[in-house]
Amino acid sequence: MINYNKIIYIVLLLGLFSCSEDYFDVNRPSGTAEVDQLRINDLLAPVIFHTVEGQYSAGLSFGNYVQNFTGESGNAAGETTAAGLWADVYLYALPNIETIKEKAAESGATHYAAIADILKAVNLGIATDSWDYVPLTEASMGDDNLFPDFASQENVYSAIFDLLDGAIADLEAEDTSSINIGSEDLIYGGNVEQWLRAAYTFKARYQLHLVNKGVVSPGEVINTIENGFTSNDDDFQMFYDDRSINPRYSLEILARNTGNPHNVLASQIVSSMNGDYYPFESDALEIDPRLPVFGEIDNSEDTEWKGHVSGGGGLAPDGTVANVQFADGGYYTRAEAPIVIITYAEAQFIKAEAEFLANGGTTTSAGITEAGYQAYLEGIMASMAKYGVDGTAYINDPAVDVGAENLMLHHIMKEKYIHNFLNPESFVDFRRYDFSDEVFTGLTIREDGENSVEYEGQWFRRATYPTTEINRNGSVVQQYQETPVTPVWWDAD
Repeated sequence: MINYNKIIYIVLLLGLFSCSEDYFDVNRPSGTAEVDQLRINDLLAPVIFHTVEGQYSAGLSFGNYVQNFTGESGNAAGETTAAGLWADVYLYALPNIETIKEKAAESGATHYAAIADILKAVNLGIATDSWDYVPLTEASMGDDNLFPDFASQENVYSAIFDLLDGAIADLEAEDTSSINIGSEDLIYGGNVEQWLRAAYTFKARYQLHLVNKGVVSPGEVINTIENGFTSNDDDFQMFYDDRSINPRYSLEILARNTGNPHNVLASQIVSSMNGDYYPFESDALEIDPRLPVFGEIDNSEDTEWKGHVSGGGGLAPDGTVANVQFADGGYYTRAEAPIVIITYAEAQFIKAEAEFLANGGTTTSAGITEAGYQAYLEGIMASMAKYGVDGTAYINDPAVDVGAENLMLHHIMKEKYIHNFLNPESFVDFRRYDFSDEVFTGLTIREDGENSVEYEGQWFRRATYPTTEINRNGSVVQQYQETPVTPVWWDAD
């Protein structure tokens, strides 16, 4: 993992030159270069940047849905188009990925091509998980197809697995080209073995999405994740620095300090960590030690952590005033904080869930294999280490260390939810289990209020297509547009 730095701005606009006119139809900026003037190494940094920024944009859209945060007055989010994610994927990332693939084929740079395929899979994955039907084979064709058709989520997932399997095969083989991967790789600095483990870990994540659909077995997920991440050093994330600051720090800390709109922590995440939903049995614990890494109490007089009810007008679950805001200097709210996409701890929770399901587990049953239980515990400890806190008392508490025979799905998903704070993968998890309060303890639907009744009492399950795409490709979009409460393919019965 390496730090993102300002050199990326030299090439941020490269995506403009290979995308279709229906995505961008203004004059080309001055001082830019033609694609044939660029080396393959020039293209990777902007692709990674926009891949990661797309994930941040998705988290910003869906983090309110899974009650990681609310608006500053407890506001619940309504329908979203996730327009920033669409732009990052289809305007910036995918066009440059196709150019990387072309240049890699010309030079025989198979490892470069493999990394491009992993990044393509990640972009297609977040796109289809957000909108269901999305452009696939007809995306990024430029003048050859100004009105790309959309592919079904089932077909997009098939393409994702093909891309990841191909990348795995290429990374496991020797690259005989003279193209070296270096500092332009903003994730692993050219470490091919880590990219290989990332490919397996992403594959396991996407396989897990399809288990409840009956398309993939839990055993297949277990087999895949065995080749995935081996430690926190493998975490797929991109760091910012004090010159190019993390956008979440800008939104949540700088905006708050200057009196501008920002978000606050929701009661679902806070109550999962402050002992309300899972009372601690040891006197050594009052709260999950990760909670102060995520948030802080907004005044010096309060000692009890109270998150904001989603749509509750600034109240906590007990009817008193909520008081938890984002932590100034917290793990995700520092100027140099990373945007995190997938981690070793998540890989362990993927394994634990798959082991639980393979053992015949249901949303209400108890009992897991010993391998699954050890993955659950390892995921917790990896999470504590990642967030820089001492998790010894926490993991030894009987409310957490319940034993393999007593472990239930809600224990695993609680830990995954906490660890994946602000990660859009939580939106996938909530939908996979139909927003069940048996799986996500204490979960209740947002309070809509008098001014937001169109989808009252219904969970949001997808984004709707951005206005820009409707205006540019409306005859195609209208074939696939659904309401924001309509399940996506893998979410539907």
